[in-house]
Amino acid sequence: MRIYYKCKKLDFESGGESIMVMREKEAENHGIMPGDRVVLKWSRNKSLIAIVQFTNSKVDYGEIGLFKEIWEKRKVDDEDIVGISIYSRPESVKAINKKLVGKKLNYKEIYSIIADISSDRLGVIETTYYVASSFVRPYDNQELYYLVKAMAECGDKFNLRVPAVDKHSIGGIPGNRTTMIVIPTIASLGLYIPKTSSRAITAPSGTADTMEVLAPVKLELDKIKQVIKKTKACLAWGGAINMAPADDKIIKVSKPLALEPYDKMIVSILAKHVAVGADYLVIDLPYGSTAKVHDLKTAKKIAKKFVDISKRFKIKTEVVISRAEQPVGSGIGPALEARDVLRVLQRHKLRPLDLEKKSVNLAGRLLELKKFCRKGQGKIIAYEQIKNGQAWKKMQQIITAQGGKADIKADEVALGVLNYEIHAPKAGRVKMIDNKAIKEVSVNLGAPQEKLSGIHMHCRLRDRIKKGQKLFTLYAAKQDRLDLGILSAKNNLVVKVG
Repeated sequence: MRIYYKCKKLDFESGGESIMVMREKEAENHGIMPGDRVVLKWSRNKSLIAIVQFTNSKVDYGEIGLFKEIWEKRKVDDEDIVGISIYSRPESVKAINKKLVGKKLNYKEIYSIIADISSDRLGVIETTYYVASSFVRPYDNQELYYLVKAMAECGDKFNLRVPAVDKHSIGGIPGNRTTMIVIPTIASLGLYIPKTSSRAITAPSGTADTMEVLAPVKLELDKIKQVIKKTKACLAWGGAINMAPADDKIIKVSKPLALEPYDKMIVSILAKHVAVGADYLVIDLPYGSTAKVHDLKTAKKIAKKFVDISKRFKIKTEVVISRAEQPVGSGIGPALEARDVLRVLQRHKLRPLDLEKKSVNLAGRLLELKKFCRKGQGKIIAYEQIKNGQAWKKMQQIITAQGGKADIKADEVALGVLNYEIHAPKAGRVKMIDNKAIKEVSVNLGAPQEKLSGIHMHCRLRDRIKKGQKLFTLYAAKQDRLDLGILSAKNNLVVKVG
């Protein structure tokens, strides 16, 4: 049975789920209870699964209220008419039950799970059970291959129809904005390198947050394709398009559970590169005591899985493993990281040399993987492109194509921001820089939501420090945020001098 209602847009967000509300008595007359799933259908090709909640004030009888996740995604207006029918239990639930008792899943079963997460047929509870199911019996490489394939197939793809290269960092290290240097460097040599990046979840900034300081990153798929056609590259936010849509929903339920992220990280990363049609891929995999991956043994296991699963998609992949016990670059936070990137590309005298060196190395490895040059020549070619200004020229083209202003200077990025300096309490050497403490202080300062907030580091590991010397500077857009950051810095040992 299908019943019809008028729609009303509500200014509420659920954080990801498709929620609709209706009058309690009216719902009970139709046998609908809170938490039930219903199919909302506007036309033959326009429908979705929503979760029902009750209200006695936000809508009238004969009317349903739609959370933002529904009316923004589906372009629904007030007064639109929608048909509602009860949704029966999907096949994906049976597949999750099968995995929970320790059995392996075939591609059809895994696809049903990912497809139903993508289209909101599965809610938070069912998705949480799916995430937990992998701990009864971890997915083997064949199942991980199926997961990557399903994740990519359930969303948009680029289909550039030309050989493409790509680069990805697993994240977890403050700063480390190598992507924004590697992409224009590679594109300046005539290679296609379409890049969709993520925003920060718990970190001070993601590549998309940092690029957004320079140009819009929330681009429609057609616009991204135009940028790529014009510049051979892009630096866009992946969340703005329907690429591997199940990924964000799985991440959201995994975070509170503090579950082992490595296999899901592999699936998340590779699905996006399958979707963009990458043929060659370099993955930056840092490890260290305060990184996502804590030891070299684990890093090598993860690297092997990346390479093995990539082969099944005919993606030639190299994983660059490096030890990381401190930030890469000087700036942490969107604007300060953008300043670092511009300083490298614009050959500024204060450019962070560690960020430059790492970017050159990753770009060089990608050139060699593509067989653009002989082994050992990649770094030389990459460095020359940065040194002679061709990488910056290409970055200006990308910024312009995405709707930004390409004449921006590095030192203009963080002008007029409040700051507070932290000084060394004693003389000695820098014995430790705590990446986790840096993240916590930066988030208290307002990063990544407030672009100007963050930390600028003035010291590196093993530097000799004088008493009273600047260790790092806090930046914030507003005084109340700066005060919170100062309090956080006093309660976190960011730099240990001894």
